Parts: sequence; structure tokens; C-alpha cells
Amino acid sequence: MSETSPLNLHLPTPACYADAQRSGLQAQDVFEGMTEHLFYTLGKLAPTASRHDLYVALSFAVRDRLMTRYLAGIEAIRATPARVVSYLSAEFLIGPQLGNNLLMLGIQDEAAEALRRFGVNDISEILDVEEEPGLGNGGLGRLAACFLESLSSLEVPATGYGIRYEFGIFDQLIRDGWQVEITDKWLKAGWPWEIPHPDQACFVGFGGHTETFRDEHGKLRSRWIPAEHAIGIPHDVPVLGYRVNTCNRLRLWRADATESFDFYAFNIGDYYGAVEEKVGSETLSKVLYPNDGTDEGRRLRLKQQHFFVSCSLQDMIRSLDDRGIPVREFPDHWAVQLNDTHPAIAVAELMRLLLDDKLLDWEEAWAITTASVAYTNHTLLPEALEKWGLDLFGSLLPRHLELIYEINRRFLQQVRLKYPGNDQILRRVSIIDEDGAKAVRMAHLATVASHHVNGVAALHSDLVQSELFPDFAALWPSKFINVTNGVTPRRWLALANPQLRALLNETIGDGWVKDLDQLRRLEAHADDDGFLARWEQCKRDVKCHLTSYIHRHTGVLVDPASLFDVQVKRIHEYKRQHLNALQVIARYLRIKNGLDQGMAPRTVIFGGKAAPGYAMAKLIIRFINGIADTINSDPDMDGKLRVIFLPDYNVKLGERVYPASDLSEQISTAGKEASGTGNMKFAMNGALTIGTLDGANVEIREQVGAEHFFLFGHTADGIVDLHRQGYRPWELIADMPELAEVLRLIEQGHFSNGDGDLFRPLLENLTGRDPFFVLADFDDYMRVQDEVDQVWADRRRWNRTSLINSARTGYFSSDRSIREYVSQIWKAEPFPVTITCDLAAGPESGAAGG
Repeated sequence: MSETSPLNLHLPTPACYADAQRSGLQAQDVFEGMTEHLFYTLGKLAPTASRHDLYVALSFAVRDRLMTRYLAGIEAIRATPARVVSYLSAEFLIGPQLGNNLLMLGIQDEAAEALRRFGVNDISEILDVEEEPGLGNGGLGRLAACFLESLSSLEVPATGYGIRYEFGIFDQLIRDGWQVEITDKWLKAGWPWEIPHPDQACFVGFGGHTETFRDEHGKLRSRWIPAEHAIGIPHDVPVLGYRVNTCNRLRLWRADATESFDFYAFNIGDYYGAVEEKVGSETLSKVLYPNDGTDEGRRLRLKQQHFFVSCSLQDMIRSLDDRGIPVREFPDHWAVQLNDTHPAIAVAELMRLLLDDKLLDWEEAWAITTASVAYTNHTLLPEALEKWGLDLFGSLLPRHLELIYEINRRFLQQVRLKYPGNDQILRRVSIIDEDGAKAVRMAHLATVASHHVNGVAALHSDLVQSELFPDFAALWPSKFINVTNGVTPRRWLALANPQLRALLNETIGDGWVKDLDQLRRLEAHADDDGFLARWEQCKRDVKCHLTSYIHRHTGVLVDPASLFDVQVKRIHEYKRQHLNALQVIARYLRIKNGLDQGMAPRTVIFGGKAAPGYAMAKLIIRFINGIADTINSDPDMDGKLRVIFLPDYNVKLGERVYPASDLSEQISTAGKEASGTGNMKFAMNGALTIGTLDGANVEIREQVGAEHFFLFGHTADGIVDLHRQGYRPWELIADMPELAEVLRLIEQGHFSNGDGDLFRPLLENLTGRDPFFVLADFDDYMRVQDEVDQVWADRRRWNRTSLINSARTGYFSSDRSIREYVSQIWKAEPFPVTITCDLAAGPESGAAGG
């Protein structure tokens, strides 16, 4: 709890505001809350309640305890306005909420005791019932979730804005080795963590035309006459900080139609037409990332982005209006962060709202926009820097295109003054791409309008300035900064790894949960053989749990004493899962040829989803599963090598995998990964990293020490040199006999039931273009994998290195990242909320307001 003076909140009904029966944190309080919700909310009696009923009842009981803090924060901001961070993101991969909120409140043991009174002796039986919210895909959405949690834990007022997708990206099945996508119906049984606010709906327009007119002062203005509208209904998800009263919110927008049912159409027999508007509007929030391989898919994706951005900005302006704050003070109250280019349309939409709705002049509107908006770049890959064709953009958002033209005209005039006569630089920096099919470059729009542009790792930020946006960096060198990503230690260590948490609490106290730098104190035990044995036992315990999970879900038995060598992340060629697969085949061949002396027994674990339209990534999944089928059925591999592909990798599964991993595979092509956050989660849980100098690997190696990191491969500069010299991968094979044997085995169909054609596209890609330099790094990768085997054989050295990796990950807490955003970009201040009315005493004095 904050130590600051209490806020005197003048609440009309304090008994309802902090009802002791719904705020208590003892086991009896939780039990009574569950009983109440079983009876009154679910209409069930305890003897007939299912596991799902108990999950819902416990979730509602916990949500009750969030509400006091949630509403207190809203009232505090209303009473004493402060600058609020507005985090706009197309994804929020927030993961299961029940276990996390129990941790935040400090009532895990109390909840477990309450469940025992219902006959449930293991709380994990209830936690496993929860469906994972399908609100994100990968690192981008998980980062947003970590940041929201850290903002609350650091008591910085914030709202995350996104879309309430009815269906997530997809659930992944593996059939005959291939990825099969099925609908992610995560909302099918309801979701107790959201609070709908239909009274705060927003209208959003699309299409139509613009027209000019003169206002009452004779000033020429424009208005947009949309051809269609949708309604955005906000659904709020409370985001509680760790042992504080700050409970921020994630506001997700659900699309609805302005008119749900056309009686006239129905009465004349047009039954589809009667609900056509409803179906069309609600499509906006149906699915995460519609396939943009078609014109309709691209149109829907742009509509989605405008929909949630417009609702969010309207919501921010409305919050000022409701408090009587002039819109000219918008930057004093809202710090708007664009999480990648998906919400970049916010620049044009904020200008439209200020110019057309609030009737400000251009200079004032632009000053407000540029003082409010900042942009985080997350990728150097050209295909991820969104561009929208002018025809599509103009037909959907005609007023916004007019505004972008004007922003671009004024911006290019500035560039001409700095670089007179240099048409080439004008073409490079223009928001409108004039090469080929003309398009709006959203990253350029975000860069021009933002007061800061940040990369997400030191190397990435350097490349953003030197390779991606060099002309912009020359224009505005002070605009570009670095904020290295981080992950929350609450979910990824305290919650995911209770065995290690208990050991840490016993050894150094529990202060590390809020101050991860305190893990440094572990180094005092790095040469204590007794402590290292306990450290190893913690790892063995969680590996046994993962071993059971693997057997239940794949049918394969693995040895928890083997080295768990893990690569779990989105499947993409630049992440080079196929490089890992090649080393597995090389290891297989060494065993078959009797050359495995000194090799550690390994369980190689893969997991991740491929985009539905990404054929090569889906072939890589099939390749991995083909290797797994061959190796796992070969008696010669028993006790030496197993390969596992874990289907449907998500946050819930990550909570099992990261703590159980011994070796973290971070092997992307140098210069391609912006940061990565999985690398941080692995290291935090004591895994050793094998990796290239890419993304945050560079900083992990700096923090843990070069001697505790398995480094291989070309650097980013080395990759550039290879490219410039004319990289010819086929010429490398003659000098690498082990690689040649691996490729020959694949070509012969050894891992595809004799079908030599199945993996031919992958082989031709590697031996022809090899766009991500897999073959160039293969030999060095194998050399360092041999080093891994040697270190693993020395158990004391491995355990000591594991401890040091964990002890030195304080820098990679998302709390550190947020402090840097707050001080360097957002200029926001912590705003502690102290609740004046008494809440029932919790298990610790700091767990509730005072």
C-alpha cells in the first residue's frame, strides 16, 4: 500500500463503495463471496456446482475485491486530475486472470483454503478451467499486457485501449504433422473479468464523402459525411497492481450496429437484409488479424484499426468534457502511446476530432497532437511496416486522407528548407509512397507526428536510426530513443514458478517481486553447493510437471533428467526454427553413427503458431513434426534424444514451459529481431541462452556476462557484409560435410515417409537463396551446441551459471521499462490511491488500503 496521505474521496454511498463483505481478504471472506455468487449470480447450490461453476464464482468473488480499488482510482483522477497514459495496441495478450489477480491481492493461500471447503484440494484444478483471452498473437500483445501490469504496480494511472475480439487468432491443432487452425471460441462460456459500459458507447464512421463549408465566423472548414457507422461498446478489464490500491483498466471495444434489425426488410422476406447491418458492423470485432491477402481482408483490417482508435480518442476527449477541462489541455491529461503502426491512424483521427468537432485551427490542433502522441517501433521487417493503398484508404477514410495530404505537404516543406533541391530525400521521407502503387506509409505518419520514437532494444534502436529511418533521424536526432523491453516478474516468475519463488523468498526475502534488482543478492550463494543443489531440485520439480503435461498431450515420455532445450515463439523464417531442426538431425546422425560420446541427453521442445497464410512457416512445423516422429520411434534414440512440438502455444503453456527450460534457443538472424521477450522470461527462470547478437540478446549477454551466454553466428554487420559480397549458400555445403549429410537425409525423404518432394521447397529455399543465412551460421551453431554439452556435464558449473543468469535479470523487468517510458517519454507521475474507508485486513498489512 502507498504510504502517501489518504485521498478524501466524497462518495455518496461508502457502504456500497467498500462493502466489507465483498472486500475481505481472509479465507472465510473468499468462501462467503463464492457462496453468494454461486447462489445469486449462477443460480447454483454448492453440492451441484461444477469445476467451471467454482471457477466463475471464485472469479466474481475476486473481481468484487478489485472493484473498490478500481472505482477509487477513477474517482481520484476525477477529483485530482493527473496525466494518464493511454496505451493503444491492436493486441493485449493478457493471459489467464484468476491466478494473477490472486497473486496481486496476496490471497493465493486464502483462495486455496476456500476451495478446500468446496471439496477441491488442488487450486490448479480450478485455475486450469480458465480460457485464455484471445486478445493477442505474440510478443507485441504480451508486452502490452506486461506494461499495463507494471503501470499499475508502479501506481501510474493508465488505460490500455484495444479491441474485444470475439475470436482469437486461432487454436492450433497438429494433424499428420501439419498445423490446422480452428476457431478460438474463448468467450463461449462467458468471461467474468469484463465490465461492459454500453452507456459510454462511441459512434465511428466509414466511407462516404467530405464537403467544405464556412462556419459562423466565415472560416472555411470541412466536414465528413460517412456512408456507414458502427457503435463501439467499451468493456473494461480491471488491471490491479501488486500489493497496491492502483487498479488501472484495459478498455476493449466491441462493435455493434447502429440499427440491429430492419423490420421492413424482414417483413418483405429479405431475412438476411434484416440483419445485414448488424452482421457487417459486428465483423469489426470478430477476429484478431483478418487475412489481409484479399482486398476485403485488407479493408476489414484498416476498419478495425480506425474503429478502436477512433473510439479510444473520443473516449479520452469525452473524459475531459465530463470534467469541464478544455480540449486544449489534452496533452496535460493524456500521453498517447502507439504500440507499433497498427494504431498510427490515431494521428489523423485526433486531428479530425480537434479540427472538425472541436473547431480548433490547424496550428493548435497539430501542436496538441504532436505533444500527445509517441510511437514505439517493433520491427525492421518491411512487410510489418503497414502501408495502405490510396484507393482503399480514400474510399474508407476520405477525410483522414485529406488530413494526411495536408500533414505531408507541410512536413515536406520543412524538408525542402533543410535539403533544397534534394528530391530523393523527399521521396524517401514522404508519408505518401510514390513508388509503384501509391500508398500511405503508416510508420512515416507516426514518426512525423510523434514527439518521441523509440526502439525496443539497444541494437534495434540503433538500426531504426541507421537503416530504417536514417533521414528522419537526421532531421530530428533527439526524437529517437531506446527503451529496452521488459517482462513482469509477477506473472513470469512469482506466479509461473512457485517452487523457485519459495526458495527466493526464503533466501533473500520477497522484496524482489517489486524490485527485481534484489535478485543480485543470490550471487552470494553462487558457490554454496548446498544451495546449488536446492536450485537444481527446483528446476527438476518443474521439469517433472512439464514432463507429465507432455505425456498427456503428445503421448511421448521424456526424461526430466535430460537437458530441456527449448524454442517456443511465433514460427517465422527469421526466428530460424529450421536451423534448430537441422542441428537436431545432425545430433540424430551422430547418435546413429556412434559419435555421441560426450553428448548430453536432450529433450528438444518446439512450440509456436504460423500465420495461416505463411506457407513456409507451416512447412517448417511439418518438418519439425516429421523429425519428431522419426526420432521418437527409433529405439537408438532412447535415453539420448527426444523431439516435442507442443501444440497451441499460449500464455498458459508458457507458464509451464519457461520455468522448466534448461537451454533457451534465441537464434534469430542478427539484425532481424527487434527485441524478443521470451529470452528474458527464460533467463529470469534460470535457463542458459544460446543465441546470436540480435535484439535484447545483446543486453542479456552484457548483463549476465559473456562467460554465461552461448554466443554464435554472424553479427548484424557480418550479415550485411555477406549480402553485399553476393551470398551463395550452395557453395558452403562442400566445406561442411555434416551439413551435407543432414541435407541429403532430408532430400531422401527420411523424415517424410520416403516422400522426397515434401520438404523440397524448404531445401530449395535453404540451398538457393537462404534469405535468413541459416547455412552461414550452421557450423558455428553446432560448435557452440557442443560447448553446451560440455557445460551440462559439469553439474556444478551449469547450476551456478543458471543461478547467475537469474540473479542478473533485474534489468529486464517491465518495471524498469515503464520507469524509462514515464521519465523520458510520457512525463507522467505516480498517483498512489489510498482508500480512506477500512477494508477487511488482508494476509499482509500492505495488501489492502488503509
